[in-house]
Amino acid sequence: MDKYYLNKDEALLLIIDIQERLVPVINKADQVVKNTNVLIAMAIQMDIPILLTEQYPKGLGSTMQEISDNLEGCSNYNKFEKNTFTGCTKELTSTLKDLGRNKVILTGMETHVCVYQTARDLMKAGYQVIVANDGVSSRTVDNYKNGLDLMKDLGAVISNTETILFDLLKESGTPQFRTLSKLIK
Repeated sequence: MDKYYLNKDEALLLIIDIQERLVPVINKADQVVKNTNVLIAMAIQMDIPILLTEQYPKGLGSTMQEISDNLEGCSNYNKFEKNTFTGCTKELTSTLKDLGRNKVILTGMETHVCVYQTARDLMKAGYQVIVANDGVSSRTVDNYKNGLDLMKDLGAVISNTETILFDLLKESGTPQFRTLSKLIK
């Protein structure tokens, strides 16, 4: 039951491969970028660490400008380049261990490849994974659905940006609530 509860002191945000040359071919890419930016704003407001991967940036380009601009100046952020499909590189897993957080909120591309393999490897290592289903996508709807099904079968919690945001906020009427609730309207 614990995997369904989010606490800002246990969570981190992991953004997988939302890159310049990949985004144009992804189904509902605008939604993924928008919701990832909501989760970034949430993480910054709540001092939740943010990790980001880039798959072979020489070929796929850098992280989308709309996302990297929002990470500008963020002190609790680390970026990792990779050539593996999983985001669980030696460097990233070492950083995860140092952060001491056990709940990983996932966004990114593509759901059935890099996001799925990262989720699988995180759960194998003992982390609880929460996937923002409106913050991930693939080139096709079938691949997107397949990736979500695989992660759910493995034990990941399939959620959405708004549910994640309100679960971490816990209550209304706070300054954080007033700031962050505006992002989802």
